[in-house]
Parts: sequence; C-alpha cells; structure tokens
Amino acid sequence: MAHIAVLFTNYVEHTYVGTQNASGDDQLHLDIDCDNAVFAAIRASGVFSVAASEETPVETVVGNDNNNTGFLLGFDPLDGSSIIDANFSVGSIFGIWPATSEPKGILGRTGREQVAAAVSVYGPRTTFCIAIPSHSSVAGKDDTTLEVTLVKNRTEWEVSRPKMTLAAKGKVFAPGNLRAANDNEAYGKLIQYWLKERYTLRYSGGMVPDVYHSLIKGKGVFSNASSEQAKAKLRLLYEVAPVGLLIECAGGTTTHEARDQSVLDIPIDDLDQRCGVCFRSSDEVAIYKQFMFPSNPLPNK
Repeated sequence: MAHIAVLFTNYVEHTYVGTQNASGDDQLHLDIDCDNAVFAAIRASGVFSVAASEETPVETVVGNDNNNTGFLLGFDPLDGSSIIDANFSVGSIFGIWPATSEPKGILGRTGREQVAAAVSVYGPRTTFCIAIPSHSSVAGKDDTTLEVTLVKNRTEWEVSRPKMTLAAKGKVFAPGNLRAANDNEAYGKLIQYWLKERYTLRYSGGMVPDVYHSLIKGKGVFSNASSEQAKAKLRLLYEVAPVGLLIECAGGTTTHEARDQSVLDIPIDDLDQRCGVCFRSSDEVAIYKQFMFPSNPLPNK
C-alpha cells in the first residue's frame, strides 16, 4: 500500500494505455501500475498461491507451492480511477480466501468464506481498514473491523481505530448508479424517501471513500442498484464480497439489490460477476428492502 501511495504522489497525467481489461473498461497507465505493484507485493510475501484482479481477471498463480496451500486473493488495485483527476480520495480493495486440502480456486466460493478483507484509502492520509471474522481470530473473539494508518514517512503502520462499528440507524446516504432511478421505479421512490426524510448526502462517486465514510461516522446507507438501462457495475469478487465482509464485521447489514440475501452468501460463479447492493446500518438497509422488496416491513422507528 505504501508503494501505491507513492505512485499516486507522482501521478501527473491522466493517460490511457490504449487497451481494455476483460470487463471492457479502458485502462489507465495508473491502473496497470497499481495492479503490477500489488502482484509484485503478493509474490514477494510468499503466502499467496492464486490471485485475480479487476485488471487481470484470471486466476493467476503467484506462488511456488504446487500443493495450493497459500491464500487466494481477489482485489481491485485502484477503485476510483474516474475521480482521481479531481484529487479525490481513492482506494484499493482486497478479499482473502483460505486454501483447501484439495486444489480449488476462487470460483465457487462465497464471501462468507473469506478469512479477511481490507480496503485502503489514499487521501490526506493513507489508511487501511481490515475485517477479521470470528472464524479467523483467536477463539472467543468477535468479528472485528479496525483501521491502521501509515505513519513515519510511510515506514510504519499504527493502529488508529482498534474497533469500528456501525449503529443501526443513521440518516446519511450515498446513492450510487443514480441513472437507474430513471427506469427503476422502486429505486426512484427510495431516493425520494431519503430526500423527503432529509437524509444527508455524502457521495463522491468512489465506492471505497463512500463506504469508508460510513465506517468512520458509524452510520448511514450505501446503495448501488441497477435497471434495464443502467446495468450493475460492481464486481462480486473484487469489490462487493470484500467490502461486504468489512460492513458485516462492523455490525452492519448487506443485501443483494433485488433479493433478500447477504452479499456474503452469493456464490462467485464468474470472475467478472456483477451485482447491485445495499450496505451499512441495519435499519437503513431494512428501509431499502421495504422499498425494493415490498414484502419486507419497515423497522420500528
């Protein structure tokens, strides 16, 4: 992460490589540089066997262990490339899965199987938010989401928030993919509800800073629904599952955009699989469900 922070410090020109990734997105030189930096770091660590990224969406062998005993990694090396020219905060997203006794890649897993997940935020500070589910910690430890900050001229990480939690309620909203509200009637009505109820808008256009804001403030709702004309953009492997673990380990709730299902329970059937989502405070996600899935009652106020 320190290496990526240095890349951003020296970033001047918004230039494209002239290629697209497998998802059809035009690639910046910076996208490729960040992708290469992460692959170099995980190869050097010696603890990963297979990795796939949004820029390199294939299961890539990164270790020398033919027994497949290393961890598996899915990551987005640069979340927010469309807003970086405005000098907004951007980030990276990581999901880590365990190896198994028999050869098995990332496909077929769920987010619930992750042993850890993390997002880094590159802004005035470089911070790293880490989710450690109870099944990965010492016996008796609860799910934990914590923050560390890069300090001392990028030489050390210091614990800055030992525990991050989300309250059940919080009238702060970050509505992604707003174009979908034009032909998704339910989503349009939900947006109007948030406005009528005088929710505070906190939306940058970057998933990492918007979700991170809720973790820092300890409340709110993040949505990214889709429609026939505005398709789902978020990748399950590289974005949704890791961020979902961060939210649920902080006591929040997640759901698929169109059905009452935690995003951590959606099988990863394709490395480019996409879905709409709603994250954050449990009562706020319940309100989302009431509008998007009418059979769900509103929570008590």
